[in-house]
Amino acid sequence: MTDSQTILLATLPSAPAKAALPPSSIAPAKVAAPAKPAEPQHSNEAIERSIIDQSARGPVLTFFSTAIFWLLVSTVLGYIASKRLHDPTFILGPEWLYKALGIDGLLRSIFDTNFTYGRVWPAYNMALIYGWCSLAGMGVATWLIGRLCRVAIQAPAVLQLGAWFWNAGVAVGVIMILGGHNTGLEYFEMVRGARVLMFIGYLCIGIWGLILFRYKRTVAPYISVSYLVAGFFLFPWFFGAADLLSSAPTPGVMKNVVNAWYQGGLFNLWFGCLGLASAYYFIPKVINKPIYSYNLAKIGFWGWVFLGGLTAMTKLSGGPVPAYLVTISIAASILSIIPIACLTVNIGRTMIGHTDKMASSPTLRFTYVGTVFFAIAAGLGVLGALRGVDSFTHFTTWDYGVKHTLLMGFFSMVMFGAIYYITPRLVGCEWLSRTFIKMHFLGTAYGGATIIALFLFGGLAAGFTLHDSAVDASALNPGREFTFANVPQNGGWQHVIRTYIGYVFFGVAQIIFAIHFIFMRLRIGQPAGEPTLMSNPGEAH
Repeated sequence: MTDSQTILLATLPSAPAKAALPPSSIAPAKVAAPAKPAEPQHSNEAIERSIIDQSARGPVLTFFSTAIFWLLVSTVLGYIASKRLHDPTFILGPEWLYKALGIDGLLRSIFDTNFTYGRVWPAYNMALIYGWCSLAGMGVATWLIGRLCRVAIQAPAVLQLGAWFWNAGVAVGVIMILGGHNTGLEYFEMVRGARVLMFIGYLCIGIWGLILFRYKRTVAPYISVSYLVAGFFLFPWFFGAADLLSSAPTPGVMKNVVNAWYQGGLFNLWFGCLGLASAYYFIPKVINKPIYSYNLAKIGFWGWVFLGGLTAMTKLSGGPVPAYLVTISIAASILSIIPIACLTVNIGRTMIGHTDKMASSPTLRFTYVGTVFFAIAAGLGVLGALRGVDSFTHFTTWDYGVKHTLLMGFFSMVMFGAIYYITPRLVGCEWLSRTFIKMHFLGTAYGGATIIALFLFGGLAAGFTLHDSAVDASALNPGREFTFANVPQNGGWQHVIRTYIGYVFFGVAQIIFAIHFIFMRLRIGQPAGEPTLMSNPGEAH
């Protein structure tokens, strides 16, 4: 019996113990049906979710706002880095205006000194990895842990303080890299001061996430929570260890080993766990269907966590390191096919019969496309780990392509889908324009895919060129001796396309997204109610 039925019965008069009239005199009376009690506007669960969302509003919006800022910064730096490869005298902005203002000489001096490719590229990676990706991931993770553990965030100012410490560290790192202060360790180029600020910020964020999990009100954690806890627990371990070991008087070869191990943790266990947690939550949530197999999900989780940190030494294949380290990583890369297959099958079978919803739901479209990119990135990682393939791609842009498949194709797409779902629940209105959402998706998908494809194909082309013993140096570079340093110049057309199509399309899409997000922060959107869809269900596409 429901609560409404109990209340209704309690309001009816009690029947007498014995009838006062004989049975024959009792006629069936027409009793008017009681008015249907009005259903409560919000169920207890809805009220609980609303309380949790409001407690997360300040820190999560801080994470998202600063992450989008770094996304724009990274896009500009990526454009400059790509442009510098085929136009070394490039200055960002209208040069005619600078000449009219008399500052062209100053700007050229600044660009020639601080915006060379060797400085802009690591600054771009810093802004993309630690600015956009990490902050967006921590914002989504904070909201997910609160929702899935059913715990409201207490003292949200601690999380916001952590976010600002992290942002300060990223800003110091980017500025110092552009100023020429670089550790020389790939994806770990920021100076010690920047790392300390970031670590302090993370302690405020990560420990708070683990505390929320400690006081969870659910019996068995959802698979997304397992990924989030693993990511939050493992990141300070490899980030802190890499900081200590890289700062200590460690021999150069061992620093490379530490750096390779750190990269494996960063991309597989940090971004991999945060992104997969989001995918496992939002895809079933949007289509209102449980995941196909929870057992597959658990096998995939433990396989990914166990193998993800062991695959990193393939970067040192052929280098002066013990051969067993590289062999273990190659074996771990091959075995990682198991968790990759578990995820692919699980998501694919879950989506059966619901793929048409991608036409209307921005969250589902971004997230599902992101999981497809994850499978591609993981597959490319397995392929590139093989010694035969690595011998062709080792000193090329192939690895950049694999990393961008993971960051731009998988992680960024999944984060965009999560932000489209979470933000309306924090600000109280829906997204303003479906056209903006469509343009953002198309620009991100096609611009990002162009960048990724040219990195990958450019790496393969350079690899075959390097291994072609019969190459005609005069045909490649007339009047110039063929050397390794000339290989990047032979693919100049790739840099041009990547600059003017890849980064421009991707950048315009992110500007549209940033403007759309600013509207949401200002509560300039559609009234809360039906979500903003990319198209109406059943509409022709």
